[in-house]
Amino acid sequence: MSDALKPCAPEGAPTATADGSACKPHDRTRRVMVGAVPVGGGAPVAVQSMLNAPADDVAANLAQIEALAEAGCEIVRMAIPRRDCLDAFEAVCAASPLPVVADIHFDARIAIEAARRGAAKLRINPGNIGGLEATRAVIAAAAEAAIPIRIGVNAGSLDDAIAERQDLTLSEKLVASATEYVRFFEDECDFRDIVVSAKAHDVQTTIDTYRLLAAALPAVPLHIGVTEAGTAFQGIIKSACGLGVLLEEGIGDTMRISLTDDPVVEVRACWTLLGSLNLRRRSPELISCPTCGRCQVNLIGLAREVEERLAAVSKPVKVAVMGCVVNGPGEAADADIGVACGAGSGVVFSHGKIVRKVQESEIVSALMEELENL
Repeated sequence: MSDALKPCAPEGAPTATADGSACKPHDRTRRVMVGAVPVGGGAPVAVQSMLNAPADDVAANLAQIEALAEAGCEIVRMAIPRRDCLDAFEAVCAASPLPVVADIHFDARIAIEAARRGAAKLRINPGNIGGLEATRAVIAAAAEAAIPIRIGVNAGSLDDAIAERQDLTLSEKLVASATEYVRFFEDECDFRDIVVSAKAHDVQTTIDTYRLLAAALPAVPLHIGVTEAGTAFQGIIKSACGLGVLLEEGIGDTMRISLTDDPVVEVRACWTLLGSLNLRRRSPELISCPTCGRCQVNLIGLAREVEERLAAVSKPVKVAVMGCVVNGPGEAADADIGVACGAGSGVVFSHGKIVRKVQESEIVSALMEELENL
């Protein structure tokens, strides 16, 4: 690997590579391990989601983890709302193929016990777990278990002293709160296996907050997300706007697209966003043209069917479904495989070259068959 491509050192290093180009923020953060998954220090942006099965149902949570792992999830978070859920949490951790993060609010004792029972990371909000002093025992438990802690600050649960300040914007309040906690963890407790998140439901507030965090805490890995983003349609759009800007600027070491939907949809949305920015690719990219009066097939139905079939494919390829000869194969010449439709028929092509001609009823099956042969 050339010097220009090597990640910058996380702390105390210059902010430029050997060829003079600037390092991006995620190259300068510390490396934190969540189970076997590296976060920060130039590691690929890790994809996360959160379980929504009942916290005391081991089988349901493990089934959901299996589905998430198949979709490409790399880190999974599990809420522990009550102490009587700890046995289930321990069983899930023991059997899970993914590292499991314990999500705890209000009760520091649950966080301490979760660290002892197999959590790969703790996620706490000091603002609602009792303040800085209440976290000392939590930090000690994480240190003993050799696991990191995510300091999760949310707009709706800031410390009163910061929330009431009129001289700060909401973004500045979130950053002030996160910075206070980080300084306490590092300076008072000598604990540096930290990840920070500071979430809001507003897109611009999210962008502003993480830009400020990247500048204020350059060594600390950041978990990015737009919280309470909504159902799939709105939530994916809001998350793509906010997280897309941050990721393009090199801000963010791990991410979640939070949706009121099946967590598997969150994971697929994460990968689609990462792929759109050419940061990471795991699944196919579907290229399909808008319909118009030239189209002589049911293109919308074809594209939807292809999209459904591609959900089970993990090849990072480009697949095109084009409605007429105007938009394909020429317009989609860079596609690994595709189809251009005519009157009741279509031609399957690869990198702009026609492979075969098929009837409309055979288009999807022929496309998938050729995809398997790639």
